[in-house]
Amino acid sequence: MPEAASKPISTMLEPMERIAEILFGVIMTLTFTCTLAVETADRLQVRTMLIGALGCNLAWGIIDAGVYLITRISTESRKVAAVRAIREAADGRAARQILANSFNPALASALSNEQLESMRQNLRQMPKPLQRPKLTKRDWLGAGGLCLLCFVSTLPIALPFIFVSDARLALRISNAVAVALLALCGYAFGYRSGIPPWVTALVMVAFGAAMVGVAIALGG
Repeated sequence: MPEAASKPISTMLEPMERIAEILFGVIMTLTFTCTLAVETADRLQVRTMLIGALGCNLAWGIIDAGVYLITRISTESRKVAAVRAIREAADGRAARQILANSFNPALASALSNEQLESMRQNLRQMPKPLQRPKLTKRDWLGAGGLCLLCFVSTLPIALPFIFVSDARLALRISNAVAVALLALCGYAFGYRSGIPPWVTALVMVAFGAAMVGVAIALGG
């Protein structure tokens, strides 16, 4: 069974990729909601803001998906080149250098010359790696997941403007939801990174606010 078919869609992306994409979507949406003049805003202005926020995040989601696919091709190309180079290495010592340069020096240092020579011989007995890496179903699902995350992260922040007629109250609710999402992203980042989660949650809120301020100030 192909690797992509044996795993749920939620595992197509690394946890940090999901966190980063949600964070990006939240910050992008805030650059729209925080520039809305609630004192004078009417329903047409709110509607225009919502369309702009949704469209912007959808566009950037598509762009991120394309960049993700390019990155996957680059990563797989390096792996194929490394395997080919180890197969063709003169001896275990040369294979060690290739392994250290291509993957992790600690991994190379943990293997003896005999183990590396055995690895090299085993690779030579295996079918030759593909000359050109191909995008798999998992890669396409990962790209689609990135695009979807960027777009969906807009919705919780935008929904208050749809269901609450008072623009000022809607903005307050929207900002509270955005702060909560930033804190959740920070907490998840800290949990995955081994850093105190509540510290990273607070830092992420401050970071998000700063990024929104920079984007607004520079006309983003």
